[in-house]
Formats: sequence, C-alpha cells, structure tokens
Amino acid sequence: MNQPNPPIPADTGPYTSPVESRHMNHRLASARFTLLELLFWLAPVAAYFLFPGHYALGALIMTYALAVLGLDLVLGYAGIVSLGHAAFFGIGAYTAGLLAVHGWREPLSGLLIGGVAALAVGAAASFLVVRGKDLTRLMVTLGIGLVVYELANKLSEITGGTDGLSGIEIAPLFGVFAFDLYGATAWWYAYAVLLVVFVALKFVVNSPFGLSLRAIREGVNRMPALGVAVDGRLRLAFTLSAGVTGLAGALMAQTTQFVGVDALSVPRAAEFLVMLVLGGTGRLYGAIAGAAVFLIARDLLSDVNAVYWEFWMGILLMATVLLARGGITGGVAALLGRLPNGRASNDSKVARRTAP
Repeated sequence: MNQPNPPIPADTGPYTSPVESRHMNHRLASARFTLLELLFWLAPVAAYFLFPGHYALGALIMTYALAVLGLDLVLGYAGIVSLGHAAFFGIGAYTAGLLAVHGWREPLSGLLIGGVAALAVGAAASFLVVRGKDLTRLMVTLGIGLVVYELANKLSEITGGTDGLSGIEIAPLFGVFAFDLYGATAWWYAYAVLLVVFVALKFVVNSPFGLSLRAIREGVNRMPALGVAVDGRLRLAFTLSAGVTGLAGALMAQTTQFVGVDALSVPRAAEFLVMLVLGGTGRLYGAIAGAAVFLIARDLLSDVNAVYWEFWMGILLMATVLLARGGITGGVAALLGRLPNGRASNDSKVARRTAP
C-alpha cells in the first residue's frame, strides 16, 4: 500500500548555522552601547556646563580625537603604521577652508566635501602604501606627508603658505547657531560629528570587514589561503582612515576659521601617533582618551612651563607605555578585570582582543 508523501516544509529562508548565529549575536552585542559607554558620552555634556571657559579646548579635543580615530582604524586594526595622516588632516582642512573663502560657507556640506577630498587622495595613496611592509609603509606615508606639506607651502597664493589661510567665515549651523568666539557652537558641532563617526566606526570594526582586518594584523600570511584579498582590504581600510582624518581637518578649519600649513606637518602626524599610543591602539575609545589626556596635559603643563612642557609629556608617555599595557584604555580594562565583579581572566583577554 502506497504511503502518502510527507508534507513539504514551508520555506523559512536561508539556513543559518549555530556558529554563524553566535557570531552575528556577538557583532550586534559589540555594536551596542553599554551603560559605561553612555556615561562616557555624557561626560562632554557635563564638561560643557562645568567648564564654560574652555569651550575652544573642548572642541579641539574632540576634533583631534576624530583624527586619531582615523589613524586607529589603519594602525590599531589593520596594523599599518603611518606618519603621513597629517596630510589627510590638512587636505580636509584646506578644502573646507578654501570653500568658505570662495563663498561656500554652509558647514555640513563643506565638512563632507573636505572628508571626500581626503578620502580620494587616500584611495590613490593606498596603492603605494600597501605595496610595502612595515618599515617601507612607514617611509611611504612619511614621504606622502612631506610631499603634501611642501606642495601647500609652495602654492602660497592658494594656501597662504606660512601665513596660513585666513578669511574663513562659516554660516550659522542650520541657519540658527552661529560660530562665536567663545566656541559654544563649535563644542556641540564637534561633539555631534565625533559621535556620529564613532558609531559608524563601531559598526565597521565589529563587522566581518573589521574582523578580517584584525585577522590580517595578527597573521597576514595565513589570510590568502582563506581566500581573503589582503591588499584590497588594507587599501579600503587606509582609504576610510584618510576620509575620517580629513573630516577632522575640515572640522578644525570650520571651528577655528583658520588653517595653518602646520596642519600638514610631520610633527602634527607624530602628535596623532602619540595620542593613539597614549590612549591605546586597537580600541576606538583609546583614540578619544589619548587625545583628551594629551591636550589637557599640554594645556596644563604649558601653563606651568611654556618652554619645557614636552619634558613632562615625555615622562607621561613613557610611564603610560611601561606601566599600562595597551595604553590608558588597556590599563583601565585590566583594572576592571581584576575587580571582584569584573570579568574572569580569560574573558578579560578576549575583551582586550575584541574591544572597540
């Protein structure tokens, strides 16, 4: 006797393995904000009301933090050491500044155009940078920075040369909030831009692309065997990094309404690198913490001694590197892991490897 055919199950979509589900849930959890992170982002809001005389410094900290975030994407996650990111910072700054000088004063579009200009130059430069290894990449990025700096210095009729680009006037934000001398609008503008870019980068570094960058950093020789286009992903990371740093430069030009040729200089690039090492590489919050600590320390130490403040800054940097593995954020993460209610040692190690 013929048996009836069993009913055909309804199509429930593509099959997702338990491992893929766990990885997806981990990425979504990593992209969410914890209570500690929310408190971190409330700190600038509180600082706005607690330190009304330091709006300009606060806006500068958030601007530099944005630039260091761009550097962290390529150094902390992709493992490419760069001494040329000041070039992209300056390209974004000069683009936004020149637009304003020639009549394009709307801030948001000028900000985006500055970022796109730096992104385009970064995309072209990425083909040179990715070709080499470690020290070669460092020298190539340094050479790019020197070339762009000298071009800006040579084209003084456009950039202002050593006198800088002045005459920048930015229209009120949304037609309402004017950029005043006290820096109140600049503070909130920089805060909003930093938060938006941070959230975007948080998703990027926790995406499959971001995880592949970490894998390339840890074992580049194994990745081609897994079918990963290493050079293509490194070029994309470098391009995105340049774009983020260019946004920071455009933000600086709009909030200070001045661009100096030193924005393209190697010392500026070295400052970005110091801030990142100080805060902790491979951690997005490390870029923000490093920029804040560096600029606040510089402001306080220069008041104590305007000539020898770098001496004490050097001691601070050495102490942080030697005593706090992984910079400030690495030290804080290790401290929290040792607390009674902290994570177990193995979980802390995993958290340090995957922290955003």
